[in-house]
Amino acid sequence: MQLKPLKGQHHVSAITADAKRNYEFYTKILGMRLVKKSINQDDTSVYHLFYADERGNPGTDLTFFELPYAGQTHYGTNSISTMSLRVPSDDSLDYWKQRFKENNIDHDDISQHTGRKTLAFRDFEGQRLMLVSDEHNVGVAGGTPWDKSPVLTEHAIYGLGPVMLTVAKAEASAQVLTQLLGYREKGSYPAMVEGQPDIKVFETGEGGTGAEVYLEERSDLPVERQGRGSVHHVAFRVENEEELRNWASHLKQLRIPNSGFVERYYFKSLYFREANGILFELATDGPGFEGDESFEHLGERLSLPPYFENQREEIESKLKPLDTKE
Repeated sequence: MQLKPLKGQHHVSAITADAKRNYEFYTKILGMRLVKKSINQDDTSVYHLFYADERGNPGTDLTFFELPYAGQTHYGTNSISTMSLRVPSDDSLDYWKQRFKENNIDHDDISQHTGRKTLAFRDFEGQRLMLVSDEHNVGVAGGTPWDKSPVLTEHAIYGLGPVMLTVAKAEASAQVLTQLLGYREKGSYPAMVEGQPDIKVFETGEGGTGAEVYLEERSDLPVERQGRGSVHHVAFRVENEEELRNWASHLKQLRIPNSGFVERYYFKSLYFREANGILFELATDGPGFEGDESFEHLGERLSLPPYFENQREEIESKLKPLDTKE
C-alpha cells in the first residue's frame, strides 16, 4: 500500500480549566476566530472550543477541552511541550511583543531558531506557546486571518507552526516520525538547556513552518503530568477519508494499537500513541466547520454533531453558559 506523505499540522488540542477566560484570551488577545463551540465527543459534559483562521482551514486550528477541575500541569517529558503559531513577518513579532507588554502577557524576548525569529509566551494557565515568523518561510501555505479580528491583519496569526515534542528517548520517537509517518530529518539546533542533546527538526510534505516537528530529548525531567495548561494531542493532515482508512489498515498490519476510524463530523480521525506515549491523531482536511453554521456565524451557538442532536437539552443543561456572540 502506497501511503501519501502527511501534509503537516492539522490541529493541536490542549486543556483549559476555564472556558470563559480561554475564549477571551484566544479571541481578544491573540485575535483568533472561534470557529466552533462544541463538546468533547468523548465527554459531552465539557466544551471543546476551536480557534483558527477565518473559517478553520486545516492547519490553523488550536482547540481546547474545558476540564474545570484540572490541576496545574507538572511539566516534563513525553509531552508536547510547545505549540507555535505562524505570523507573517519579523515585524509582526515586534508588534506582538508590544501587544503582550500592553496586556501584561508573560513573554520572552524575540529569539531565533532554525533561521526564523520566534517569540515565546504563556497564556493565563501557563500554556507554552511560541509565535514564529514566516518571513523567510517556504512550504505549506498558511490560512487567511479573520478580518474582524482585533489584531491588525498584516500581523495576525494565520496558522499552526512547529510543535515541540519533549521526550526521554528521542531515538524511539524519531523512528516513529521517519519510519512510520514518513518525516524527513531536516537538521537540528542547540538545546536550550546546557548538557542536553541538540533539538532535531523533522518535516513532512511541502515542509516549512506548517509541517515541522521539533524533537527534544531531556534526561533531567520527570514524565509530564497533564493538567490545565498542557497539550493533549497533536493531529496531522491527511487528504481524505480514503487515505485515512489506508492509514488505519497500515497501522493494523504493523500491529500498532490505534483507535481505528473515528467520525468527528467536522473531520474524520485516527488516534495512536508514539513510542514515548504522546498521543498522535491523523485527521482529514474536510468536511470543515460550515456544515452546521454559516461562515458569518461560526462559533456563535453550541454546535452538536447530528448523532448528539437528540441529547441537546440534556447536554446544554450540564454546560456552563458561554456567550460567544459579538
